[in-house]
Amino acid sequence: MNLDKDLQSIQEARALTAAAKEAQLEFKHYNQEQVDKIVKAMAEAGFNEAERLAKMAYEETGFGKIQDKIIKNQFGTKDVWESIKDLKTVGVIEVKKEGKIIKIAEPMGVVAALVPSTNPTSTAMYKAIISLKCRNGIVVSPHPKAVKCTSEALRVISEAAEKAGAPKGLIQCLTNPTFEGTDALMKNKNIAVILATGGMPMVHAAYSAGKPAYGVGAGNVPAFIERTANYQKAVADIIYGTTFDNGTLCSSEQAMIVDRPIRKKVIEEAKRLGCYFVNSEEKKKLETKVAKGAKLNADIVGKSAVWIANYAGFSVPNNTTVLVAECDRVGKEEPLSIEKLSPMLAFYTVDGWLEGCHRCIELLEFGGIGHTLAIHSNDKEIIMKFALEKPAFRIVVNTPSSVGAVGYTTGLMPSMTLGPGTWGGSIISENVTAMHLMNVKTLAFETRPVNSGNCVTSFDLPNTINVKSGYEEGSFTKQIEERLRARAGNPVTDPLSAVSKKVSSTTQSSLYGGGINEAEIEKIIKEFNK
Repeated sequence: MNLDKDLQSIQEARALTAAAKEAQLEFKHYNQEQVDKIVKAMAEAGFNEAERLAKMAYEETGFGKIQDKIIKNQFGTKDVWESIKDLKTVGVIEVKKEGKIIKIAEPMGVVAALVPSTNPTSTAMYKAIISLKCRNGIVVSPHPKAVKCTSEALRVISEAAEKAGAPKGLIQCLTNPTFEGTDALMKNKNIAVILATGGMPMVHAAYSAGKPAYGVGAGNVPAFIERTANYQKAVADIIYGTTFDNGTLCSSEQAMIVDRPIRKKVIEEAKRLGCYFVNSEEKKKLETKVAKGAKLNADIVGKSAVWIANYAGFSVPNNTTVLVAECDRVGKEEPLSIEKLSPMLAFYTVDGWLEGCHRCIELLEFGGIGHTLAIHSNDKEIIMKFALEKPAFRIVVNTPSSVGAVGYTTGLMPSMTLGPGTWGGSIISENVTAMHLMNVKTLAFETRPVNSGNCVTSFDLPNTINVKSGYEEGSFTKQIEERLRARAGNPVTDPLSAVSKKVSSTTQSSLYGGGINEAEIEKIIKEFNK
């Protein structure tokens, strides 16, 4: 019997989540060394295939630029790995209050990851890397326009993971994505958390699935050039930002707000760098093609400035980098004030930083609330005012917004998923990374007794052990044994050395992520408290 496409997609979602869950139940017992070996191999494999995957993404979607997609793939693998490689995600990850509080990492389970067509390979690999770093499995729902390249990116890193020792089936990808299949994926009993990147309807669906979810959406990013700025660098940064991969990052600049005293210089510099300022007639043509009401026309996403001009019915020089339209309002009556996801900028002139502040707020509230803002200024007081008062959770200073907000040109955590906080309808306001995909268990000893008695009051063993280097099997038991021998006054032999000898070098699961179990820990604690 031939099933309809939606039913096939639903069945595939069920089968893939079941397979990922089975693999994850094995993977959750791996120790930190094993996990890091696997994740590092994934990152290296994705990095090595960055160019081929970029070409696949461009050919399948028609969005952006191959060279910039290569950078995104490299960033989504190597840069992400470098930022999380020292993060402890197995066993004890922190000891506080002199051993009275011990933090223990636990995986969440299986991640349902929704991946957009604008960043189909880089986002897929980044999500798989941060998921497995925390001992989770992952099932990806690719955009229907990017199934081949997303699937191939995940195949590359999945093979690398399995060669490095990961259970087979830990990374899965829908090959027949439909709305019904994606909905079934998000609601499946084997899914623990949803990681959704894309448009607001998709994010709303994720939050309505009845599962914990990280959802991130639109970013209508304003870039303000204040009168004290190095205007030449500011203009170059904004052009780089809005043209990077033809504007497909949600953190790409969408509007240039210029302080009146430097307006003329900014326009001259922008033209020198290939910006084309449309006239009133060309602007009207653009408006009819770029937006339908307040909704973006998907046909222009990720296309070049020259392509968009031709599509709108007018011609521009072949070396045009950005289409710029002067605007004086924000809202539905000004269609070019929306997020355009292409190399186009709305251009506003303001008189002073306070007016610039108000214009930035208007733009953020019109489709980008909570996301990202860029300011170019050399006045520290004004920069801080923007930081304190603007409704954006990433305020990047004197750098391109598109790549600054994701952590490429700034110290922000490298991420392809940027939270807009509750202002933007999300539970998260940070750059999403591995630390957001693990549960943390807490062991807490009494600090204010209500009854007296001889009890263990703290766990002081970890205090002499470097948490950052980890409680790796062997090293931890060795330190315990050395301390026990010293305490017993017998540095050569001690009956308790049998405890560490019994610990198998292949043990994968324990209180400390490998090498010693709860019963043995309890025995050692009792010995310490004699």
